[in-house]
Amino acid sequence: MTHHDSTYLFTPIATVLSPYQEKFAIPRQPGLVTAAKGQIHLQGKFNNQELLRGIEQFSHLWLIFVFHGTAQQGWKPLVRPPRLGGNEKMGVLATRSTFRPNPIGMSVVKLESVEIQPQQSILHISALDLLNGTPILDIKPYIPYSDAQINAQAGFAQQPPQELLTVEYSQQVQQQLSTLSVQYPDLKQLISQVLAQDPRPAYKQNKVDEKIYGMALYDLNIQWKMHSLKQVNVINISQVNAFK
Repeated sequence: MTHHDSTYLFTPIATVLSPYQEKFAIPRQPGLVTAAKGQIHLQGKFNNQELLRGIEQFSHLWLIFVFHGTAQQGWKPLVRPPRLGGNEKMGVLATRSTFRPNPIGMSVVKLESVEIQPQQSILHISALDLLNGTPILDIKPYIPYSDAQINAQAGFAQQPPQELLTVEYSQQVQQQLSTLSVQYPDLKQLISQVLAQDPRPAYKQNKVDEKIYGMALYDLNIQWKMHSLKQVNVINISQVNAFK
């Protein structure tokens, strides 16, 4: 029996609450920004604490999710991986591109704690690379002895990014961070870790430009610009709207 014409309908079991409000500035892999903290809220008939029994025994989880922010743009057989400078094309199945035949992604995140409220079951996670509102299709425990293949070969992505940028803050921004630290205690660390990766498009990396960039974290717009090939300057933080 063949299944090449089959289609499958999946119902999300949870939704992610994340500091990342847009695709720009989300780290290209999970684990690169450890200060990124979020929540997974089980939903509908899956909002049942029994689904989570025993999950606290695991330090990390696999999340299977939908690229809901880019799904409407469709997919491409060839893409330009950022790790290759955005200039060389590779087959989409040889990359982690979001523009896939089925808009499904998978990430490993750190499980910080499990919270069971009367009406809501929540997983607190960190080191995530997911857009706020991301639908979760499945959650699985990360099993080190089987999931961490120490002799695996990873082609053009064998080594982690080496060149991290220095992030500096203006005096005005330092004052803004001080005020915001009550609501967002890890904000400075989060900004530093995100910008250290140089979130600009791949073709702009290793180049200095004069553009003032903005990135949306929580309900904040973080404005920054390149000072040199090695340094980013954060120049302003402004409140946009209520974070949900």
